[in-house]
Amino acid sequence: MTLPIDPAANLAALIRCPSVTPAEGGALAALQAMLTPLGFAVERPVFSEDGMPDIENLYARRSGNGPHLMFAGHTDVVPPGDEAAWTHPPFAAEVAKGEMYGRGAVDMKGGIACFVAAIARHVEQKGALKGSVSLLITGDEEGPAINGTVKLLEWAAKRGETWDASLVGEPTNPDKLGDMVKIGRRGSLSGIVTVNGKQGHAAYPHLADNPVNGLMMMLDALLAPALDGGTKDFQPSNLEITSVDVGNPATNVIPARATAAFNIRFNDTWTAETLQAEIHNRLDAAARRRKYRKGRKEPVDYDLVWKKETSHVFLTRDDKLMETLAGSVRAVTGRTPALSTSGGTSDARFIKDYCPVVEFGLVGKTMHMVDERVALADLETLTQIYQRFIEDWFG
Repeated sequence: MTLPIDPAANLAALIRCPSVTPAEGGALAALQAMLTPLGFAVERPVFSEDGMPDIENLYARRSGNGPHLMFAGHTDVVPPGDEAAWTHPPFAAEVAKGEMYGRGAVDMKGGIACFVAAIARHVEQKGALKGSVSLLITGDEEGPAINGTVKLLEWAAKRGETWDASLVGEPTNPDKLGDMVKIGRRGSLSGIVTVNGKQGHAAYPHLADNPVNGLMMMLDALLAPALDGGTKDFQPSNLEITSVDVGNPATNVIPARATAAFNIRFNDTWTAETLQAEIHNRLDAAARRRKYRKGRKEPVDYDLVWKKETSHVFLTRDDKLMETLAGSVRAVTGRTPALSTSGGTSDARFIKDYCPVVEFGLVGKTMHMVDERVALADLETLTQIYQRFIEDWFG
């Protein structure tokens, strides 16, 4: 029996499956074919939600006596964009100058391919593990993340599954393998503020109420002062205005309303609830200002709607998990990784409610780009790191 010990071969099989969210594309079937010979029991539950596409997921477990380690990730990928712009076809897994090209090469089919190879090498060289290993793989990480990891965790937990630790294979390294381990993530909160005015002729502003003026005061209040200066474990929170829209093609018409969307990445200075209160207070104060509304006594008429997709800040404090992974990275690469909470959100935000979680994977320089690619040498190195980590953590 041939075991999937070659991470490049594993990755090529996964890349050749066009699993653009929400399509399974054959990627989970390919992964199941790799895991079954390794003694994993594989299930592929499908989850549904009104108004959302059905999503197929995968949960695989190789049981043993001892602690339970979960590897988590996703086989879904973002669209390739203009395929003619790619040097090599995005779903061909072609190799050129020591690099494999393909959508998902680093985000994050490469991490999955390496973890499978690491398990296969351990089984081939040493036999059974001193515990249980599971793979929790979603097809909905790049999408709305509603029918994916969050429901897969609930589904598994209801069946009696518990985990002692989790490793997420997202591409965490900015430049070289061994640069960075993610031990937490900032939270994410999004909202839309709408200022209601009165439409009118630009030459007769006293007969209208320009909502753009009110919106400018609102946005100024959101942007300054800074939310905080950062904490011991997290960089400063940042609020970014992501859209401003008045829907007005006429230059001589004062619009009836103006809308702005914003996103906040927040650290452990805040909870989602205290941050929402802060934003409400800032907007209420701005609504009473006169800076751009001279002569008007009434406050700005505005509405604020919060998006449902809130991600909460978290920090992993499991010394064994963090130190074992950092030690494995150091043993293979000679580099001591930074323990970081930088970057955006990942499915670790769901996993932290079930067990301690860290993230470590490939170099992410080309993720989501045309010509996404990974060095074959990095695939081998990451496989060695994962194998060392598996053995050290169970040991």
